[in-house]
Amino acid sequence: MQQVAIIDFGMGNLRSVEKAVRYVGGDAVDVLVTAEPERVAAADRVVFPGQGAIGDCMAELAAHGLEACVQGAIREKPFLGICIGLQALMEESEEDGGTRGLAAFRGRVTRFPPRDPATGSRLKVPHMGWNQVRQATPHPLWRGIEDDERFYFVHSYYVEPADPGLVAGSTDYAVRFTSALAAGNVFAVQFHPEKSQRPGLQLLRNFFDWRP
Repeated sequence: MQQVAIIDFGMGNLRSVEKAVRYVGGDAVDVLVTAEPERVAAADRVVFPGQGAIGDCMAELAAHGLEACVQGAIREKPFLGICIGLQALMEESEEDGGTRGLAAFRGRVTRFPPRDPATGSRLKVPHMGWNQVRQATPHPLWRGIEDDERFYFVHSYYVEPADPGLVAGSTDYAVRFTSALAAGNVFAVQFHPEKSQRPGLQLLRNFFDWRP
């Protein structure tokens, strides 16, 4: 039986993620929601979900002593980042006056512009609701998911990785932004698979089958 650790740093919709992971994993997966570094380090797979502000996220990771074990998981085992769990992988974010990330990958996190560059009209931020994800590259986590499938988003900031080769999916909302990133044993998404019905559950299912 695989053990999957869902990182609990005191914020985000952990219960929705836990419920979805338990549903797709069934009896083959032991799901543990934990803020204990030792348990995260011992798990076979790690899910790093989150909603809210990146400054609070990084402060909570530090307060729980989770930074080092998260960085270890990024290097060593199948790792799925969701929303803030993607943004935290970058070097820095514009949010909260400038916030240092985990620096797992070179790049930054940028706020959506106040106006649509094409039309000049005021842009509704956060970007909230269903939107298409264009798959930039084949990946095991896209198995059974159509290109341009719709997923559910809630965010005001988006990642800009320095290496375009990391981009596994992109989405248009006034600008084209990275909505999925893949590198080795890491896959991270800006959308919420736990709220995205069939395609989201399929992505979680693929995560359990994935052998990077």
